[in-house]
Amino acid sequence: MSFIALIISVVLGVLLVIVIKPTTKIVQLVLSFSGAYLLSITVLHLLPEVFESHQKNIGLFILIGILIQTILEFFSKGAEHGHVHIHPHTKGIPWLLFISLSLHAFLEGIPLGTVNSNLLLWAIVVHKIPITIVLFIFLLQSELKRSSIYLFMACFALMSPLGLLISNETSFFNTYHTEITAIIIGIFLHIATAILFESTKNHQFNIQKFIAVLLGFSIAFVSTQWLTIHVH
Repeated sequence: MSFIALIISVVLGVLLVIVIKPTTKIVQLVLSFSGAYLLSITVLHLLPEVFESHQKNIGLFILIGILIQTILEFFSKGAEHGHVHIHPHTKGIPWLLFISLSLHAFLEGIPLGTVNSNLLLWAIVVHKIPITIVLFIFLLQSELKRSSIYLFMACFALMSPLGLLISNETSFFNTYHTEITAIIIGIFLHIATAILFESTKNHQFNIQKFIAVLLGFSIAFVSTQWLTIHVH
């Protein structure tokens, strides 16, 4: 189920670009929704879970996650929250962008092998759709062949499932699953806050973005409440 959902999220992002051809405004609204949903799941579900473990220095691992994402964004130029400036007819393969986004996707898949949480899975799925849209649009407006573009997207689609597979098969990730989840929390916090607080032009109030954010918060809250009721 998890493997299929992670791959479908990338396929859906590609299909949305092909069928709908979303404008920058639509991409920003999708990003705002995904950022709000990701932040809500992190605060309402993941943070309480890691702190209830009473492991030492959990806050330190969250800060490490923030630092890791800061480094990744140096290479991705902020593609995780829609800050890639696309220039038509860009020559060459955007290796730094692709590798940083792929590594980010790989890291996201790791906690799925150690934490049995559908909420985390869907948070990653929702987050991957707008990232896929941004990456696919960037590749389409480059001078790469279509076959090369789809090969890159196929590789990107496999990165999160690969992280999940490796974490399932490696005892290290099970032993330190709380610390790894804390690192992922740091990554999520960095991305989600960047989406919510940096994507509004001139920091002016935008009713459409506000509705998208409110919808993301609401769905995440209902999801966490439903999980709490059915688990306990």
